[in-house]
Amino acid sequence: MFDAKKIKDEIVKWIRNYFDENGKDLCAIVGISGGKDSTVTAALCVEALGPERVLGVLLPEGLQKDIGVSFEVVKHLGIKHSVINIKDSAAMLSVSINDGGFLVNNLARANTLARIRMTTLYAVSAIVGGLVANTCNLSEDWVGYSTKFGDSAGDFSPLSRLTVTEVKAIGRELGLPQQFIDKVPEDGLSGLSDEDNLGFTYDTLDRYIREGVCEDAAVKERIDRRHKNNLHKIKAMPCFELETNS
Repeated sequence: MFDAKKIKDEIVKWIRNYFDENGKDLCAIVGISGGKDSTVTAALCVEALGPERVLGVLLPEGLQKDIGVSFEVVKHLGIKHSVINIKDSAAMLSVSINDGGFLVNNLARANTLARIRMTTLYAVSAIVGGLVANTCNLSEDWVGYSTKFGDSAGDFSPLSRLTVTEVKAIGRELGLPQQFIDKVPEDGLSGLSDEDNLGFTYDTLDRYIREGVCEDAAVKERIDRRHKNNLHKIKAMPCFELETNS
């Protein structure tokens, strides 16, 4: 049985200890999307460090239809925030890539946006003195729903060992409004939800991760295939090991 209060308290203590050891005067930099992961991460940082040491950065690309939720998140948490629109940066990079002889496709565009956002968070971190939060969860990482060197990057990761189900439980324990916890994530390209694209629900995935149970053989095969194909995103980079004589 998942004890949300116990795990929440342990994460808060872990964040506090991490900052004590790596930057007592630094703040937590959190990219705020309006989704459950960034909201729960920011709320945990607020409890661990205080709202004055948490900076929310909103990173829309042009007009973002649901950016109002992100504004509601930072207001609810009482944290400072900044809005940095990445539309021009992304457009200029696409033009340069096209000029170099490569046609930017949807996959390249989506991953590039994630990497531009992470680059921006690190730029802000260098300016204000902060540590960047990774907001990924275990379920999304398991099936590759993250971008290498994009949203999968960061200095510390409070949620990457928790499933979607567990992240939501932590959010409820933190007293977050339901709209922040249950906001349906979309891929940002097709308008489809994560679950529509994956072909299975997070409840099914989370049960498989925690219990090893999946009654649908086709879904199990799909999960296993995605997990195997995307392990490179969560494993350390392979390095050639030079043998030296002692």
